[in-house]
Amino acid sequence: MDYLIQLAVDPTVWVALATLITMEVVLGIDNLIFISILTNKLPKHQQAKARRIGIGLALILRLGLLGTVAWIVQLTEPVVELFDKGFSWKDMILIAGGLFLLWKATKEIHHNVDREPEGDMFEGRPAKNAVVMTFTSAITQILLLDLVFSIDSIITAVGMTEHVPIMVIAVVVAVTVMLVAANPLARFIQNNPTIVMLALGFLMMIGMTLIAEGFGAHVPKGYIYSAMAFSAAVEGLNMLARRSRRKQVT
Repeated sequence: MDYLIQLAVDPTVWVALATLITMEVVLGIDNLIFISILTNKLPKHQQAKARRIGIGLALILRLGLLGTVAWIVQLTEPVVELFDKGFSWKDMILIAGGLFLLWKATKEIHHNVDREPEGDMFEGRPAKNAVVMTFTSAITQILLLDLVFSIDSIITAVGMTEHVPIMVIAVVVAVTVMLVAANPLARFIQNNPTIVMLALGFLMMIGMTLIAEGFGAHVPKGYIYSAMAFSAAVEGLNMLARRSRRKQVT
């Protein structure tokens, strides 16, 4: 109890908490975009439930990993050497997660660009190559990416502060923000089809960044999020232009 009181009256702790919450929320955006795109492929009555479960799993994973901070720190030590370069468990998880994101984003882009008919208009059967997303498949894929983003999130937290209570508060606040933003973001993506392609492009960029980080090439997060913000701003202008043209037509 005395330890918590000491933390509460220390101004530097509050600065660290505010900074860490901001970092965790920003890192959670990647996770949330993936969850939104994936759950939008489910039937309407399952979408909100899948988002809640996906974000709940993210919280459980992050809090569980916080309980093993000492083990998490060890994940950064090399365990395998290939081509004169050491790879840690963190590196290999980031590479695997990046490859999964690239595969998933490429698959979704192909599905959006080269759409199959929803079904046979005469016989009422699904198209032969129609993409079917089950609830279990969606949760499994969300869980895999939750694991990758959770490890990245916790390692970031460990690097910013040594106080576990601060990490716990930051993680809980960040996941709460994700939970509040999940449904509005998913609806926005669903109601604006061009946003889907932009979000998939973001996922590909994030996937490449994860792979680069896994191979030891540090990519400043500021560059990534600046590029995402610029692209989102341009798409926002396109949306305003389309809305203006529709008003002129009507």
